[in-house]
Amino acid sequence: MPRERNRRALSPQKPPADVFLNIPYDSDFQRIYLAYIAGISAFGLVPRTTLEIPGGARRLDRIFDLIQGCRYSVHDLSRVELDRKHPPTPRFNMPFELGLSVAWERIGRSKHVWFVFEAKNRRLAKSLSDLNGTDPYIHDGKVLGVFRELGNAFVRPGRQPSVHRMQEIYEDVSRSLPDILKRAGTQSPFQARVFREICVVASAAAGRIVK
Repeated sequence: MPRERNRRALSPQKPPADVFLNIPYDSDFQRIYLAYIAGISAFGLVPRTTLEIPGGARRLDRIFDLIQGCRYSVHDLSRVELDRKHPPTPRFNMPFELGLSVAWERIGRSKHVWFVFEAKNRRLAKSLSDLNGTDPYIHDGKVLGVFRELGNAFVRPGRQPSVHRMQEIYEDVSRSLPDILKRAGTQSPFQARVFREICVVASAAAGRIVK
């Protein structure tokens, strides 16, 4: 799905529309994780992740159900390196969930628009050559890069926040995070309760900041 096709597929929706956010969950990715939540919320959209899936549910079915319920999906494939734990292993969850979204876009009755994000230019052609012809959004592994590329992806009627406004929302979320973690009794932002509270803060900040 080339970028131009993605843009043509975007159509006015009654807000809020859900966005499936497919990213790695680890401490090195925390700033980018918060940037995605802040940026997506700035557009008046609702971030959704697999963090929300109950532990007792059949995971694959619930992931696909979650994707089907979302108007858009954002897939960050920037973490293609081997992890540090033995045995060294690449991460397959992100490309697998991208495949589910591509399949849903092909066979689904309602339109689903997916976007691929990466940190390095031209790496996608090597890591996932089946997507040759798809233009990834290159964020350079930086918060401002995420905001810039979300602005390039979500060209649609309605809210069109600037990078500066997205940065303001991100700063509001970052200031609130320690209290959110304390209330949840955890040090990890990658938990269901913490994710939902971050989204509430981001949405409220977006409502104040983006006009």
